[in-house]
Amino acid sequence: MKARISLYLLCFILCFACSKNDSKKGNDLVNETSPYLLQHAYNPVNWKAWNENSLEEAKEQNKLIVISIGYASCHWCHVMEEESFENDSIARIMNDNFINIKVDREERPDVDKVYMNAVQLMTGKGGWPLNCITLPDGRPVFGGTYFTKNQWSKILEDVSNLYKENPQKVEEYAQRVTEGIQTSELITLNNEEAVFKNKEIISAITLTKEQLDTINGGFKGAPKFPMSNTLDYLLRYQHHYNDPKIFKYIKTSLTKMAYGGIYDQIGGGFSRYSVDERWHIPHFEKMLYDNAQLVSIYSKAYLQDKNELYKNVVQGILGFVNEELSANNGAFYSSLDADSKNENDKLEEGVFYSWTKQELKTLIKDYELFANYYNVNTSGFWEKDLYVLIRNQSNAQFAKKNKLTKKELKSKIANWKSILSIERNKRKKPNLDDKILTSWNALMLQGYVDAYKAFDQKEYLDKAVKIAEFILQKQLRSDGGLNRNFKNGKSTINGYAEDYATVIQAFISLHEITLDEKWLILSKEIMEYTIVHFYDSTSGMFFYTSKEDPSLIARKTEVIDGVISSSNSIIGNSLFKLGHYFYDKKMTQISKQMLNNLKVEIIKNPLGYSNWLHLMMNFTQPFYEVAVVGENANTITKELYKNYFPNILISASNKDSELPLLEFKYIDGKTLIYVCVNGTCKLPLADVSEAVKNIKRN
Repeated sequence: MKARISLYLLCFILCFACSKNDSKKGNDLVNETSPYLLQHAYNPVNWKAWNENSLEEAKEQNKLIVISIGYASCHWCHVMEEESFENDSIARIMNDNFINIKVDREERPDVDKVYMNAVQLMTGKGGWPLNCITLPDGRPVFGGTYFTKNQWSKILEDVSNLYKENPQKVEEYAQRVTEGIQTSELITLNNEEAVFKNKEIISAITLTKEQLDTINGGFKGAPKFPMSNTLDYLLRYQHHYNDPKIFKYIKTSLTKMAYGGIYDQIGGGFSRYSVDERWHIPHFEKMLYDNAQLVSIYSKAYLQDKNELYKNVVQGILGFVNEELSANNGAFYSSLDADSKNENDKLEEGVFYSWTKQELKTLIKDYELFANYYNVNTSGFWEKDLYVLIRNQSNAQFAKKNKLTKKELKSKIANWKSILSIERNKRKKPNLDDKILTSWNALMLQGYVDAYKAFDQKEYLDKAVKIAEFILQKQLRSDGGLNRNFKNGKSTINGYAEDYATVIQAFISLHEITLDEKWLILSKEIMEYTIVHFYDSTSGMFFYTSKEDPSLIARKTEVIDGVISSSNSIIGNSLFKLGHYFYDKKMTQISKQMLNNLKVEIIKNPLGYSNWLHLMMNFTQPFYEVAVVGENANTITKELYKNYFPNILISASNKDSELPLLEFKYIDGKTLIYVCVNGTCKLPLADVSEAVKNIKRN
């Protein structure tokens, strides 16, 4: 009898538990695939995704809209969710008075750009989480970033009451803000003759030098972002102008970043930025796009001065992305979260990456040496009793100071990393954002191409080809367009200019190292599609969204180079190259016009236009088309890539080819190198060292 009563009691408890679990109803986001949106699927806020139905519902009910934008690995997004969006009283205010829309900025950068622009106009700053309140038609009336629970509650009530009591006032303000969004960053066609001069580039770099932190690297002040595209351009500037101060600055930046806590000393890979000026304490999320671009810049820098540290960093980054972000289909996931669960099962920033002294003393036998190497002292101290590992000297310096051979130190470092990696993996890992984005994968493809050029590792070439085949098979549609997102086996969301720009750039680069003409031909076809669907003949620039996309309150044109180079600057550089590859004057002219439209801004504000300065230098310095034709073409191109040549494009084939740069150049039994400028070639050479001299001489 007792057993039967116990059984009934157990069934009752289980049924009650199930019923309690069922009572936590999900909102509309339960049907989404974005990890960020799914994080909010069981908030008491009645969240909806950004789509026509949600926007139409706001109009039908004449309700204000809360547009809340973030991304899965964003620390402060998690904080605001916990404080406000999981709070029943806040949710009641939002549900009663607003249509609430959650947006993953990485899936929908078009929406993010419009409302980020709005918030920056209203407040003078931006960031994530981005929270914007709009009229039912999407025109913004209030905006900001993170708010505490009390602040957010008051904002919701004040804006809601104002809209009920004085809708005309709200309407007038919304109209002014919308007009500001539509006219800000407006590009006009520059009809003056396109003339670019070396002295303008030197003037721009002089301005840039004022903002450079020559002690710690990066830009002056904090927070500090790696800004790979600025380092990439300065590397090229130094190559052409032989500026020792710039060379020293680049070396300082790359070294200090590699020594800092922003670089994961145990598992490899970089965090998004550091909160301090010496790269010590990162904002711990790790993004694919940062790491992809940093592979490129460290690989290129290695070609210039063969610094082993740069090689180690590239290997560390690629080890990280393969271990933590690699998908089975050859592509890469988006990011790892800044937060992970602590011993009390609560999310905490950086808990996966930081250490206490006691932990380290228990784990590491030669602790004093370890602590000296990784600065487990006042320099490496973070907060509470936690330390973030950081270096302050080279391995050679440390070995000499501690009377170790380089081999002994290398062995110890490997042992330390192995011990701490095993221990760290016992902790709860940061969440993975497992959506696959086309543009970020194209940047990773470019990273592998640059790593292959620098280190001649076949596995890097194989990885590059796998990413390219993924994009070709899964993201390139039959109509010639690209999709942006891939998740759960489905390719979705019409691509943005960023997706087209990065894929075209990467496919051109892949052609150069594989000699496979299909990648070059594909890049041209995708560019032609981009011109048809994104090009604005009125401004001579490319819109961020396709003409086939639903209209937002403004159609933006992205030109400023941020943590990723702007879509227009990447397109401009690729148009220049494709114009040379195919002798296509139209593409060359569009490229030149784009640069001319922004010429004044580039010279006045070079830090915001570093990738444009690459293009400007293409027009002011000798730019070489190098054609290699013959059975040893692969061997010759590998030799060429051992040099840092930012001012060449290479087209090669081991057989006869109809590509314009290669046509009529094949001679049976010979491998010849043609060094050309604007289609005019010098006498062919058989010796690669002579070709290298010809390029270096200029």
